[in-house]
Amino acid sequence: MTWIGFWEGIASLFENVLFIPYDALRLFQDQTWWGANIISWILLLIGSAAFIYWMIKLKDFNENTESTYTYDEKP
Repeated sequence: MTWIGFWEGIASLFENVLFIPYDALRLFQDQTWWGANIISWILLLIGSAAFIYWMIKLKDFNENTESTYTYDEKP
């Protein structure tokens, strides 16, 4: 096996196996725009929920007044 064969094998894996869902979405887009973009909308909703959760946790952390130091503050 040569390096060319190795890289062609990786290219074949991506083109023939891992991109199958994207090829299906590309073909599905001709039928309905909303159906083809539902994955984008779902990922947008998940990202928005994660961002809101993160902001709430940062707010809780900033409002926390208890000391979190692990060393003695007064020598």
